[in-house]
Amino acid sequence: MTAETPSKPVLTGGCQCGAVRYAVSAAPNRVSICHCRMCQKASGAPFASFADIERSDFAWTRSKPSSFKSSPIAERDFCAACGTPLSFHVIDGPRIEIMTGTFDRPDRLVPTRQYGTESRLGWVVSIANLPSQTTMQNYGPEKMATIVSHQHPDHD
Repeated sequence: MTAETPSKPVLTGGCQCGAVRYAVSAAPNRVSICHCRMCQKASGAPFASFADIERSDFAWTRSKPSSFKSSPIAERDFCAACGTPLSFHVIDGPRIEIMTGTFDRPDRLVPTRQYGTESRLGWVVSIANLPSQTTMQNYGPEKMATIVSHQHPDHD
């Protein structure tokens, strides 16, 4: 699979602004959540969620991301234009782990494992029990009518 001609993408995705896009031609090996402190910092969230993909089944289809060497053995890719965290990978390793929130259809990627649980924040396990609202309920129709999204649509 090359950046020019991805073979029948199964899944696609990219950053928030659309400067970086990718395609995946096979189902991920696994989908997981990582609670480790490094993933918390890299994602700016209480945990990160990744889809583990063979590099041979993956291609950057629009531009290439910038990288940060987060340890002697690994890099984390992100969009230099909008800052979206995109991936984690062992340098020169055979796989790449893509942040599941960057997929066009993140609902198709259901985690089956958790890692780094020594750093899991205690309140994470009770998230489902918190009171919740839709975005419309939170802002109301008047405020929603004034919001213009600059986010790239979830498709090419």
